[in-house]
Amino acid sequence: MPTITITRLYDLVSVKLGKETAENLTTFIEEKIKCEVDTKTSILATKEDVARAETKIEASKAELLRWMFVFWIGQVAAMFGLIVLFLKK
Repeated sequence: MPTITITRLYDLVSVKLGKETAENLTTFIEEKIKCEVDTKTSILATKEDVARAETKIEASKAELLRWMFVFWIGQVAAMFGLIVLFLKK
């Protein structure tokens, strides 16, 4: 797809619509493009955002691992208690 510059667009449109209309059209297009670019760049994540997210993920992984050990220790203790209870009878 060939690209076209604002200057080339102005030249092409000014022949058909006149200089004032071509200037208004190209100004409108430039402003619209600038607005879209500004909107898109405000949404992008920065390196700091990614680093903060990675830190939160690492912290939640560590906490999850801790709770897993607590759960499994509780399960082993419960099973040990049941085995001892059945062996006494």
